[in-house]
Amino acid sequence: MAFNDDSFIREVNEELRSDQMKGAVRRFGRYVIAIAVLIVLGTIGKVAYEYWDNTRSSGAGDQFLAAMKLADENKTDEALAALDKLEKEGHGAYPVLARMRAATVQSQKGDNAGAIASFEAIAKDKSVPAAVQDAAKMRAGWLLIENGTYEQVSAAVEEMAVPGNAFRHSAREALGLAAYKAGNMAQARQWFQSIVDDVDSPRNVANRAHMMLDLITASGKAPAAQG
Repeated sequence: MAFNDDSFIREVNEELRSDQMKGAVRRFGRYVIAIAVLIVLGTIGKVAYEYWDNTRSSGAGDQFLAAMKLADENKTDEALAALDKLEKEGHGAYPVLARMRAATVQSQKGDNAGAIASFEAIAKDKSVPAAVQDAAKMRAGWLLIENGTYEQVSAAVEEMAVPGNAFRHSAREALGLAAYKAGNMAQARQWFQSIVDDVDSPRNVANRAHMMLDLITASGKAPAAQG
């Protein structure tokens, strides 16, 4: 992959940790308990639930970090086994994060076809948060640059290469690289130019787009647009 393999997982991990882990606990605050004994019982129950919830979340987090450590040590089979267990038994956001990480480990192991299929399955899973679905689409798209066709990359990510989409910069870069790899310099130029023209494009992405535009111009296969 042309960028950090774990960038999207880290972003999604932070978002889900901050937004979802305590959702069940917060709902207790919506009820007004009129009778004192119920207030006492409710408080005890809330504290007990928070302790149970936090303990489970902490345990799942430790398991996730342990699995990532195994993957970093190239113990891919052990990492996949640990992630599979976390997916089935984990708490909060960790099961879906385990699915994402497992797909990355598949790619790390050399099973790019399996990794693409795993990311695509996550992208189609309506029970998964939309941000994670989009991240999975992007990961599949980037793997398809080297392991598929331009049409496959387009099917995976082009719907995100639109103004206002948080993933548009990466989607456009993936599409540009896929078009360049396919020898379609005119199409590649359009995608890289769309990155350069977007004032919100991250500097590193824009710099790479400028470099690719220079390469395309030097190839003589797609003349620069006349201003």
